[in-house]
Amino acid sequence: MLIIGSGGREHALAWKIAQSHEVDEIYCAPGNGGISDIARCIDIKATDIDGVVNFAKQNAIDLTVVAPDDPLAMGMVDALEAVGCRAFGPRRDAAAIEASKAFAKQLMHKYNIPTAKYEVFDDYEKAAAYVEKCPVPIVIKADGLALGKGVTVAMDRQDALAALKSIMLDKVFKEAGSRVVIEQYLTGHEVSVLAFSDGKTVVPMISAQDHKRAYDGNKGPNTGGMGAIAPSPYYTPDVKQRVEREIIYPTIAAMAAEGRLFKGVLYFGLMLTDDGPKVLEYNARFGDPEAQAVLPLLKSDLVGIMEAIIDGRLDEIKVAWYDKAAACIVLASGGYPAHYTTGYPIMGLDDIDDPDVIVFHAGTKKEGNIYYTAGGRVLGVTAVADNLDTALGKAYESVQKIKFKDMHYRKDIGRV
Repeated sequence: MLIIGSGGREHALAWKIAQSHEVDEIYCAPGNGGISDIARCIDIKATDIDGVVNFAKQNAIDLTVVAPDDPLAMGMVDALEAVGCRAFGPRRDAAAIEASKAFAKQLMHKYNIPTAKYEVFDDYEKAAAYVEKCPVPIVIKADGLALGKGVTVAMDRQDALAALKSIMLDKVFKEAGSRVVIEQYLTGHEVSVLAFSDGKTVVPMISAQDHKRAYDGNKGPNTGGMGAIAPSPYYTPDVKQRVEREIIYPTIAAMAAEGRLFKGVLYFGLMLTDDGPKVLEYNARFGDPEAQAVLPLLKSDLVGIMEAIIDGRLDEIKVAWYDKAAACIVLASGGYPAHYTTGYPIMGLDDIDDPDVIVFHAGTKKEGNIYYTAGGRVLGVTAVADNLDTALGKAYESVQKIKFKDMHYRKDIGRV
């Protein structure tokens, strides 16, 4: 098997896939320091479609798992299938549900899927004029992919106009910001729900809760995610039923009706408002760090589920979960998500001896027997226990043992 990507999500996928009896060998392109302990890392960029396709053909790879958003949006699954290679993930036309926020909003509008009120602009002057007359807070989103950092929750007009300028005029996200979605600010509890889909059958996973802001108390800029818990205490059986009925099943049906069959993992970022659940965003893949909290709770063989999705027989698979809770704490480089320095040795990983704790690597590289920091988010420390409090306690206890220069993490994951 070949896994595409280099983050904590990919380490969690490799860790879970390695447990499958169906798998003899795992490759990862490009991988990271931790992944190199369970897979053969190859020096091919996650966005190098030709490189990946050639490697898959030459090495008779049975299944390629395309995990990150960029290669999915670029059509890596289509390219692999075109040469007869099996690939897990949505094709390019279905990955548009994440790659274009405007497309996603228009889909929800057309099929009456609950979401915040919105407008789409590709002209800065018109967007700025609209912001001038909108109530604040307001949400400004770059239309395209921006590593999870393309959303600004502007508390006042000044912030909103500054966000518009940086996205549309300063082009901080390049072409991803040539269009913006401006939407109403929603309040409530945020929940992430991932679902397996073969385009017809949908199997929702255990709920999770991401913590996007950089600092304690949900302060600071948005990040790719500073930690996650699963399941979410706010995702009660009643809420679950309503979300599945009003959002999850209608979304997959809408994509099929549009001729964009969604095969893979669809992530629903939701806000549970007083007015009912609403969609904040879709991702066309496992979330990061949600995957690091959800995958350790999956009892079933992940490879079997992936094969069934590719073959369109997900309805034949029983997906089972452990009746436990998981917590993942992200350890980041100081300064993330803005400027940070890498290349520092990571100490203390060998001191973690709790069998219920798994350390997933994100921005790391391994030289000899030493791991070094190599990215903004460095590690994800996940603990599994009978309840959330115990899982959080175990995760934070293990975090205390890990050290690297300028290490930063949130101390309130699962508690805000």
